[in-house]
Amino acid sequence: MPPPPASGLDAQIADRLKRDAAGLVAAVIQQHDTGEVLMLGWMDDEALHRSLTTGRVTFWSRSRQQYWRKGDTSGNVQYVRSIALDCDGDALLVQVDQAGPACHTGERSCFDAGPPLAAVQGGVR
Repeated sequence: MPPPPASGLDAQIADRLKRDAAGLVAAVIQQHDTGEVLMLGWMDDEALHRSLTTGRVTFWSRSRQQYWRKGDTSGNVQYVRSIALDCDGDALLVQVDQAGPACHTGERSCFDAGPPLAAVQGGVR
């Protein structure tokens, strides 16, 4: 679980967030100019504050139990272009300028791990 919020996140933004039991909000990362969905990460108040103020995407790593700024070790940096909160307050859309692959596997997107689970012809009814 991340440390308690002690960030400089604007109170009006913090009040709109609907966090999970661990204090986290899902952050969908999207390439700003193509709309390509690159990955999903998790942010708490401090990670969101860092992303908003530094211009680089910061996540809370659930496995390592620490903050990590995308690209610090891999060089595959995510530069923040915009961050939006969804209508329920439980997800963020982070539009980035991605330098290099976004996925730890070396793929451009974490959603390039194979063929779609299912293809629906004509949409869902």
